[in-house]
Amino acid sequence: MKTWLAAARPRTLPLALASIILGSFLARADQRFSWPIAGLAALTTILLQILSNFANDYGDAISGKDTELRVGPRRAVATGDITREAMLRGVIITSVLSLVCGIALLYLAFNNRADGAVDSSIFWVFLVIGLLCIAAAIGYTNGKRPYGYAGFGDVAVLLFFGWVGVLGTYFLHTLSFSPLLLLPATSVGLFATGVLNVNNIRDIETDTMTGKRSIPARIGRDRAVQYHWMLLFTGMACAMGYSIATDAPATAYLYLLAFPLFILNGRAIATHRNPAELNPRLGQLALTTLLFVILFGIGTVL
Repeated sequence: MKTWLAAARPRTLPLALASIILGSFLARADQRFSWPIAGLAALTTILLQILSNFANDYGDAISGKDTELRVGPRRAVATGDITREAMLRGVIITSVLSLVCGIALLYLAFNNRADGAVDSSIFWVFLVIGLLCIAAAIGYTNGKRPYGYAGFGDVAVLLFFGWVGVLGTYFLHTLSFSPLLLLPATSVGLFATGVLNVNNIRDIETDTMTGKRSIPARIGRDRAVQYHWMLLFTGMACAMGYSIATDAPATAYLYLLAFPLFILNGRAIATHRNPAELNPRLGQLALTTLLFVILFGIGTVL
């Protein structure tokens, strides 16, 4: 059980939940919040993140991308803690659980709502999005052409941890959409992409050796650090842009308290060249993103 818990990588869950929390806060600010929807959305997201972690562990092991030189957390399949067959079963089980939970979420959101019926086509659109989430979780390191090895993981993180997570959650609560919400959704997506970038900067040497073409492996460490600063500052700018565009009161700017922590992260990534020194920065940026989301959300409902 401890081995499976470690393979699920619970430290990644707060970052995965950040978009659900923000989308729910934004819905609460519009007086359209539902605890059951928030709970099911959170559970679905947790299952998808665990699925992603299991699939990445499996894919990196069978492709040979995990080696003894890797600095990051211990991988279950590559080290023999969990067999390939057992991990594959884990991937299948979490895929099914994610799908079942996601369908339950859609049924709850689109049926028996007091605010009227919803076009059935929207249900199918969200179901397709859910299937794409499952496919993306598995396809990151698996299949004939894993997109994570080609440097497209950053795009996927922005899409699913930002836009799909925030905007999708908000829509399930409110059955509505506002283009301005793209700004806070992009903020969270960029900060989550920053977490992946720290991971890839840490692994730049081993990724280059094994043929994994992440963005840092493609552009080099110095430019990857510049890219990291761009992610952080653009995320901050999007949040500020939303507050200014919505003529938010002073209390809505609580999230500014998290900005110094983002700056500290950027400085650490720029100065710490030992891969082992970057491990704590992964968790720090993930928790800072969660703090940003909570402060942002509290500011919107005050």
